[in-house]
Amino acid sequence: MRLQGTIVLSTLLCCFLATAVIEAMPPMQNTDRYQVVRAEKDFRINELDNPQWQTARAVLIDRYWSGETAPMSRHFIVRMLWTRRSLYMKCEATQQEPLVVSLTPKTESKAMGLWGRDVCELFIAPIRELPEKYFEFEVAPNGEWLDLAIDVTSGTRVTDWDFASGMLAAARVDEGSVTMAFKVDFKAFDKTPRPGEIWLGNFFRAVGRDPDRGYLAWRPTMTPKPDFHVPSKFGEIEFLR
Repeated sequence: MRLQGTIVLSTLLCCFLATAVIEAMPPMQNTDRYQVVRAEKDFRINELDNPQWQTARAVLIDRYWSGETAPMSRHFIVRMLWTRRSLYMKCEATQQEPLVVSLTPKTESKAMGLWGRDVCELFIAPIRELPEKYFEFEVAPNGEWLDLAIDVTSGTRVTDWDFASGMLAAARVDEGSVTMAFKVDFKAFDKTPRPGEIWLGNFFRAVGRDPDRGYLAWRPTMTPKPDFHVPSKFGEIEFLR
């Protein structure tokens, strides 16, 4: 796997700029359903400022997995797009603390254990009636990525560590903010959504170090300890015409 895009590392993180990132965004959609706008055409994932991203619905995620409101310094925004070929997702996050990333990033292949570092994640279930079978996609501020296929229909989580979606990732670290994005072709799901079709899923961000590590969720999982693998809490992801 080849990382597309330039990774810019910055150690100077400014509270004012981080707040401005959130305030500059358009009105947010924050319901139990996220609507994926259809892009006019496919584009390279390293085009983090492609004008088509501005047509995507933006959802502000400001709560921890527990439902507690997270500090603004950890808020992030998700945007998604789709074409007949691919699914796109971009996370724009404030960043006021030192990055937790690998100093020797591996971007040519999936990075096992990525969930233990700073990361933005999508869990998505293509079959609405079967949320217990879903896919996990992660991207980090240094461009590392991970793709997994999950099956919890038996009550025990079974992970396909060799799942190969062909996802492409890109990332950029600026002063006070982090942008992470990926795209994956629908052939990885063995299914292409029809306009108006609804899949299920959730958006997450893990940021910081213990004991103050933060676990943010679009749809809080409400578990006693941080746990993103709760398909019963997935929200609806609708593919617009």
